[in-house]
Amino acid sequence: MYPEEMVRPMKADLTTAGFQELVSVEDVEAAMKRPGTTLLVINSVCGCAAANARPGAKFSLNNAKKPDYLITAFAGVDRAAVEAARGFMLPFPPSSPSMALFKDGELVHVLERHHIEGRPAEMIAENLKDAYNEYC
Repeated sequence: MYPEEMVRPMKADLTTAGFQELVSVEDVEAAMKRPGTTLLVINSVCGCAAANARPGAKFSLNNAKKPDYLITAFAGVDRAAVEAARGFMLPFPPSSPSMALFKDGELVHVLERHHIEGRPAEMIAENLKDAYNEYC
C-alpha cells in the first residue's frame, strides 16, 4: 500500500480533470450500472502513468465525442475497487496503468500497460479519441 500523501497528487491529476474516484466495490458496481459510455482509468504510481497515461486520458477529452462518465481507481491503494474494476475488464489480464471504455456496461475498448508504456500521451489520446468517435 502506498502512503496517501504520496498518491494524493497523482489521484488529483485525474479527479481535478473530472474523473470520479472509486474506492470501494460498491463505487465500481454503481458506476458500471449507469447507461451510456464510461472511461475507466486504472491509475498507478509508475512513470508511464505520470508521463503517458494520465496526460493521454486528459488530452483525449479534447474531442467532440466524449464518454458520459469518467472514473478512476488507484492500483496499490484502492485495492478492492481496482479488483472489482478489473473484473469488468476480463478477459484482459490485470495491468497498471490501463484504460477501458464501456458502453452500457459492456467493454468495448482497452489500453493495457503495453499500449501505454513508451508511447507519447498524444498517441494515447488519439487512440482513445478514435474509440470515443466509434462508441460515444
